[in-house]
Amino acid sequence: MDSLQAMPVCSPTMALQLLKTCHATSKYLKTIVSFGGVTNDQKEEAKNHGLSIFSWEEFLILGGDHHVDLPEKTKSDICTIMYTSGTTGDPKGVMISNESLLVNLAGADSVIQSIGESFDQDDVYMSYLPLAHVFDRMFEEVFISHGSKIGFWRGDVKLLVDDIAALRPTVFCAVPRVLDRIYSGLTAKISAGGFLKKTLFNLAYKLKLDSMRKGFKHEKASPFFDKLVFSKVKERLGGRLRVIMSGGAPLAVAVEEFLRVVTCAHVVQGYGLTETCAGSFVAIPNDFSMLGTVGPPVPHVDVRLESVSEMGYDALSSIPRGEVCVKGSVLFSGYYKREDLTQEVMIDGWFHTGDVGEWQSNGSLKIIDRKKNIFKLSQGEYVAVENLENVYGVLQEVDSIWVYGNSFESYLVAIINPNQQALEQWAEHNGIAGSLAELCENSRTKEHFLAELAKIAKERKLKGFEFIRAIHLDPLPFDMERNLITPTYKKKRPQMLKYYQGAIDALYKSTK
Repeated sequence: MDSLQAMPVCSPTMALQLLKTCHATSKYLKTIVSFGGVTNDQKEEAKNHGLSIFSWEEFLILGGDHHVDLPEKTKSDICTIMYTSGTTGDPKGVMISNESLLVNLAGADSVIQSIGESFDQDDVYMSYLPLAHVFDRMFEEVFISHGSKIGFWRGDVKLLVDDIAALRPTVFCAVPRVLDRIYSGLTAKISAGGFLKKTLFNLAYKLKLDSMRKGFKHEKASPFFDKLVFSKVKERLGGRLRVIMSGGAPLAVAVEEFLRVVTCAHVVQGYGLTETCAGSFVAIPNDFSMLGTVGPPVPHVDVRLESVSEMGYDALSSIPRGEVCVKGSVLFSGYYKREDLTQEVMIDGWFHTGDVGEWQSNGSLKIIDRKKNIFKLSQGEYVAVENLENVYGVLQEVDSIWVYGNSFESYLVAIINPNQQALEQWAEHNGIAGSLAELCENSRTKEHFLAELAKIAKERKLKGFEFIRAIHLDPLPFDMERNLITPTYKKKRPQMLKYYQGAIDALYKSTK
């Protein structure tokens, strides 16, 4: 078995890709194991490069009856290296120890039990997160430890709701953009219903929401309307959903509120990073005061806020705001081969997340900003861009938005992925014909979007320099194929600027 120095276990498609790189990797790569079948041609190609390739069935019998003594392991040994998504630069290899994983698993179990939940063999966990995401991995480990089932979506986000209906999960984890899509689909279906159905839905929604705000648990807030109205939504999502967990980015309050009411399930946000081995905060189900927050810290971490004076955040003010810092045995062991980057974020044992939080009176935390995602306009105003994108992103007309500005300009512009259904309905109502691409180029469409952006900006009482003054509508969603987003749908801002530089220049030129 000495030849198995570097041995990836992968899909048949990835095995073919590895064979294409053999000239560069054969110094270390000795064996490839494919989950699927292996053809004779592939074996011959591998042999030509001095490699071996096996199907999974072949690999299982490879060792025969040979006994192998496993090396002794310690808590501090590195269990895995997980790479960050790379929103601000190249992904970093986060080294996670055995202890970090075990402490987080025990902590996750205690949190689940403390909120009155338990999992068994009848439960099904479904995730819309990449398998290399630490959030997903931790939840899978929890479910495996309880003997529960795990289901995977088929790879097409447009068919996600159908996948949920087929798998009938009890727990569903996703990033906000996926939940936004589910929210848009449900609201569009409700809007398309008849007058009586819409009236009944709106009445049921208002009464249940009012009850939940008064402190009633979701299952007791409006059992009559749950059965009469919301059961249809519940069945659309498999009929067994008990918990929806959102992570990876802030979930819009309107979306969280809607899902809490209509899904008849707990909807909670969590917060953590790869460096903290996933969840460091989680909201408490059935506590409506935690709407829009990530909840309190989990029991196995220490947390503090550190003032960020250049952004006007004071951790010692009456409403404490500052950079979220985490300490504890769950922290990573450093970035692989990047001690310089490790020292930048680890100061006196505290990991500096780069996220800005605000303590709430109920002990929960609200993520309000990103320390690295700020820039200064030409007149000296600081812009917290992620906060603005969350504000503008609640519009039904907007699927996704990227807000841009720099220190040479005095105002903001934006690139928007419009919601196709909402845009086409507006166009039909206003007598405008054309394909989606043609509608995106139409001047009346852009005027409509700017008016809606200004309306929400006024409602949220944004400052004048935070208003969007020009937009470019892209009919193609921000995607990984163009390297614009990460697998968890976070925007890669440097790459987006490079890709849309021409559109940005045109926007500034057209408004001068």
